[in-house]
Amino acid sequence: MKPKVYIETSVISYLVADMSENIRISGHQLATHDFWELLPDFNVFISDTVVEEASRGDEGKAQKRLWRIRDFSVLEIDQKTQALAVELVSGKAIPERCPEDALHIAVAAINEVEFIVTWNFKHINNPFMMRKISDVVTGAGYAMPVICSPEEFMEAEHD
Repeated sequence: MKPKVYIETSVISYLVADMSENIRISGHQLATHDFWELLPDFNVFISDTVVEEASRGDEGKAQKRLWRIRDFSVLEIDQKTQALAVELVSGKAIPERCPEDALHIAVAAINEVEFIVTWNFKHINNPFMMRKISDVVTGAGYAMPVICSPEEFMEAEHD
């Protein structure tokens, strides 16, 4: 069975963005394009939150983002997902001002997704927050997905 991968919105944004002149950001963009080529080897999931976030902003870019995710399975944000997201926020694993970040983690955990791939280093793929996130997720009785960037995923996938 193919491993399950949840794609967070930042990855899709990097995929369709115009190439940055910032060397760090352009490196992330190139890594995202390489990562995207691996996706046929995995069961790829997004959520209603990803669809909603991808729909925001410049209409042309939004259409490109939505086109890139059109074939992915969409995981539902149900009551269990919302409850775990609330626990992530109340447990201070995710800031109150970023409830959508908690939803990304919750929907992946509840649906037994093995990997969350994100460029969100501020609240999701943050080494200082990951222990708190893991404590809340496992404390609620779910397995903690591996959180990584596309670059980290590709490095680990090839080992």
